[in-house]
Amino acid sequence: MGALTLSECFDPTGATYGIPTYPWRYAPEGLATRRQLRTAGLRPGGQPVAAQLLRPRFRREPLVAYLYRVDRAKPVRPMTSRKWDALALAMLARRTCPTCRTDAGYVIPPSLGVCVTCAYPDEQRAA
Repeated sequence: MGALTLSECFDPTGATYGIPTYPWRYAPEGLATRRQLRTAGLRPGGQPVAAQLLRPRFRREPLVAYLYRVDRAKPVRPMTSRKWDALALAMLARRTCPTCRTDAGYVIPPSLGVCVTCAYPDEQRAA
């Protein structure tokens, strides 16, 4: 598939793509992406995808963003104390070194798998 033009991305009836399709930045009022909904304090709330945006790219497949109806979106569920506790435990697990079992104070880099002190013990002794 070659690069799409803006006119090829415009299909408001859904005849070509099976779903109403608009070029990037040309979505009609009342439709928003997940990120736009989240910024407004909303979530899709189980509704189906209403439309899509296509952004043509040179020599690659176009980027796709799904749109949801703003009038059918629901408010974001508030964080409960149990959710905050679970999030705190998950972050603690990401900061805990599996070798020395200490809280590193930062998220352990996945490329190392251990804290910097355990990954480079010779450099730590020299300093």
